[in-house]
Amino acid sequence: MTSEQITNTGSVSGDCGSAQARARTHVQAYVQTQARQNGSAKDGSATNGPARNDSAKGGPSGRKHGLQRCHAMLRPVSLRALLPWLTSIIGVASALCLVIAWFPSTVWNTPIVSSDAPAHYYFIHRLLDEGLGAALHLWPHDSFYPPLFHVCAYLVIKIAALFGVQCSIYAAFNITWIIASGVIFPAGMLVLCRYFLQRWNRGNPISNPISRISQASSTPESSSVSESSNISNQQVSSAVNRQYNVTFDATFVLRNLIGLFVPVLAVSSVCHPYGLLNAGPLIAFGFATSLLPFLIAATLRLFDAIAAREHIAKWLAIAAVAGVVCLVAHPRIAFTYALILVPFIVLRLPWKLILGAFIAMCVGAVAFVALMLTSFKSDRWANPDSWFHSHQPSKNLWESISFCLTDGLDGFPAILFALLLIAGTAAAFVCASRRAAARASDSFSSAASTVVPVASADVDVDASTSDIAVSAADSPVSVSCPPPASHSNATDAASASSESSRLRRNDRLRDVIALTAAFLLVTLVYVCTVTLVGALPNIISAPWYRDENRIMTMLPLVTLPLLVIGINALAECVSACAASASFAPSASSFSTKNSASSVPSLSSASAVSSVKNASFASNWIVLIAVFLVIAILAVSAQIVCPSRSAARDTIIAHSSLNQSDPNEQLTEQKIAVLRKVTKRTGTQATIISDPLNGSMYAETLFNANMLYPIINARTDVPSAPFGKVETAFASGDAQQVLGTVCPLTDAPEYFLTMGDQAQSLQSFPYRAQYDSFHNEELIDTYVDGGTLVKVADYSQYGQGWALYRFGCTD
Repeated sequence: MTSEQITNTGSVSGDCGSAQARARTHVQAYVQTQARQNGSAKDGSATNGPARNDSAKGGPSGRKHGLQRCHAMLRPVSLRALLPWLTSIIGVASALCLVIAWFPSTVWNTPIVSSDAPAHYYFIHRLLDEGLGAALHLWPHDSFYPPLFHVCAYLVIKIAALFGVQCSIYAAFNITWIIASGVIFPAGMLVLCRYFLQRWNRGNPISNPISRISQASSTPESSSVSESSNISNQQVSSAVNRQYNVTFDATFVLRNLIGLFVPVLAVSSVCHPYGLLNAGPLIAFGFATSLLPFLIAATLRLFDAIAAREHIAKWLAIAAVAGVVCLVAHPRIAFTYALILVPFIVLRLPWKLILGAFIAMCVGAVAFVALMLTSFKSDRWANPDSWFHSHQPSKNLWESISFCLTDGLDGFPAILFALLLIAGTAAAFVCASRRAAARASDSFSSAASTVVPVASADVDVDASTSDIAVSAADSPVSVSCPPPASHSNATDAASASSESSRLRRNDRLRDVIALTAAFLLVTLVYVCTVTLVGALPNIISAPWYRDENRIMTMLPLVTLPLLVIGINALAECVSACAASASFAPSASSFSTKNSASSVPSLSSASAVSSVKNASFASNWIVLIAVFLVIAILAVSAQIVCPSRSAARDTIIAHSSLNQSDPNEQLTEQKIAVLRKVTKRTGTQATIISDPLNGSMYAETLFNANMLYPIINARTDVPSAPFGKVETAFASGDAQQVLGTVCPLTDAPEYFLTMGDQAQSLQSFPYRAQYDSFHNEELIDTYVDGGTLVKVADYSQYGQGWALYRFGCTD
């Protein structure tokens, strides 16, 4: 087959995706071209006889052959277009099922009884009472709190109401958490990991046997082959190479196999999202963490656009929107974002932009310090060693490092994850270093030998393509349909390809270095938090409140992408070794045959047969092994998961009303008392009580109007009544108490006592501000003076439990 025939064949197959009629036109053009060539080659026409003449006349057999080829080409195009979407949907759906299966069923009707939970329930309740306008001042003292999670829960309730379904605050809270954790986060991790896979595999199939045949054919032993024989072999190699790219693209399959399990692995670790639901729960920060992979991927796309000097405005806008969404979810996520992006900024941006980025980070750090100094009064700011003075290390050095290497998994899955992470990272460094060296040495020669680089399988995929869309290098249309080019066009294209290779030859190495550096930075912060003590660890971990649960969330963001490209690199190394061993006999045989004859002895049929045999041995066996390893990791992580089970058990215990301690936040007795109190006072009267005794839950359980609906009722905000009421109540002055409490609302004001503060809230640093509210001697003094009037006695539920009404003149 001549080069012109190959080109025409490519044009036929390349236009199959448009329409069947257009395919017929190109098939006829192909047949006519063959007829002209056969007319000039007299001996060839005579030799082929009637079959050749029938095809040259554009008869039924030729037309039928072309249409069959067209339909055959349509099937892989459809499969390759659907497979990324199919694997993505299956992977995210599997992750969602895992999250739902793990979620404690006890919290659908009762609240999670923990330190931060009442505030989140209250924020949703306030949005329901005041509308979306309250989103900018959710705190009881009307200051700002990141509202995105609570707005989403509010929308869940409103959407359910449109269908006649009454959704409680707790149900809306849980649904929003499940969507964020089981859909948004695994989908974001899939987008992020596919981005790195796309860059890693750009223009580089796992193992291309045809290129190895071509290299083998150019050995010194084959130097006696004539020039025409070499040209013919190159044409056959090029034709089979295109068929290989369509039929045996193992890289494409590997990307989708890995993409199938990325969402599952994203929700397999206790690091995120399960840990944050148990710790507080830290809902707003967890929601921002679930959104963060999209922001990181958009930012890296922006870096690609800056390097290519195209689509900069597009990706800048996308990254800006994603950044605003994450900041509205929780502004403190910016520290996680900056920590992970720092290595990529250093390795992939021009020095002016690097300088600008670090100046912006410094400005942000100064603003953060100023905010902390003005918002939180403390006499320990000048002594970092005294920060977090109550913090105690929870792990030794080896435990903290191994926790990072295993991504918080347990048992056998942890060991397998760590081995794959270490081996894959090492393989990625080896592959990336060898590829960078190879491209640096022969980028010019490889570009000059490329006939049509625009449509070649070696062309880099555009960085702006979607993470889950099929890249141009994966499409059989673009691979098998190189348009004809003149000599000057080929020269220009070769120059452009050389420039592209020069600019992008270190992409792999930069990604591996950046991801490894990001992983080491996250490990450093985690070790400083859970193991080390002193001024420096305090400063390093301060942006995350030196809280282990917040820092754990960063691990999947760096370990999963590193694991994915590491597995890809391991598969590439194994496949390359297997391919080299498979083609050693073929290369020797080919060289021997060509040395004895000037006629090309390697037919297209034998080449295809060799490709099929070697590709099965060197690619598909590797793919099956990779699939089994990842499947074992993903499945075993769901079977061996004591950390996740422990988190679930803790949440169940926190939501249980059967508590051995009657002073815990919520018990069956306290639920009964709060129900009776609300029935007695109504929902308009103001009820004052120590929130650390669990009375704050009456706001969302029974729609009571609690003055303290959260445990952190700050006293340093002038606009809030909290500090004034506390100061007045602790003073013992009846006139001051009534003068402060009575003007709060036009409705009556009540005071509720329900025992001491809960033991589970003893770690709350500002608990002493509520001591006056459970001071029995002070309460008796106000009762004796008429400041408080007992209206209900609940001593049958607990000693000293009672409801009082302030003696205001109505």
